[in-house]
Amino acid sequence: MTSTARARFTWLVVVIFAIGMAWVEAACVYYLRLLVGRLDPYQANPLPAHGVVDQVELVREAATLVMLLAIGMLAGLTWYSRLAYAAIAFGVWDIFYYVSLKVIYDWPRSLFDWDVLFLLPLPWWGPVLAPVCIALLMIVWGTLVSQHAVRAPDAAAMPMLWGLTGLGVVTALYVFMADSLHAARHGLDMTAVLPTDFKWSVFIVALALMAAPVANIAWNLRRKAIA
Repeated sequence: MTSTARARFTWLVVVIFAIGMAWVEAACVYYLRLLVGRLDPYQANPLPAHGVVDQVELVREAATLVMLLAIGMLAGLTWYSRLAYAAIAFGVWDIFYYVSLKVIYDWPRSLFDWDVLFLLPLPWWGPVLAPVCIALLMIVWGTLVSQHAVRAPDAAAMPMLWGLTGLGVVTALYVFMADSLHAARHGLDMTAVLPTDFKWSVFIVALALMAAPVANIAWNLRRKAIA
């Protein structure tokens, strides 16, 4: 098997794993939402306390991240390709999580439906379209790196590229957790917060910053093709 064929096969295996994991995740969330009576998470008292279930859910979310990172570590041969495959797994898992929920109980009704995206370290909120955009970006970057044998950025360019990406990630996290942070600062119950306004303009800036490595790879591939 050539290196190109092996890379394509590995990409396919990672994608299939992520799709299967997405269904398992969606099924777990469906059961939990049935348990707490929140099939549509965007309603009053969105995260009712249920004792030990809360802690189990937090650990489950952390375990999900460990599994996605682990498949990347197994799939790649270098630290850069391992990160790329982990990004592919995360992106595919995130998108197919919503596809699976749609199949299971016809939710979300649209990409603009609000969802509780994550609970660590604080509850994240946002329209479904927002995490899907980030997931698509991760898949594109991971595919470019893993399938085109793209090397890590030069030492001179790396601080700037990852600095921009890091700033984008922090900005996106702020947008997702803005309401929870506001509640925490004022001593309010974060689990009872129901956001009403998503800062799309700030999120778009964050997404553009996170796209810096993709833009750099695309530019280098174009220069290489011309040369």
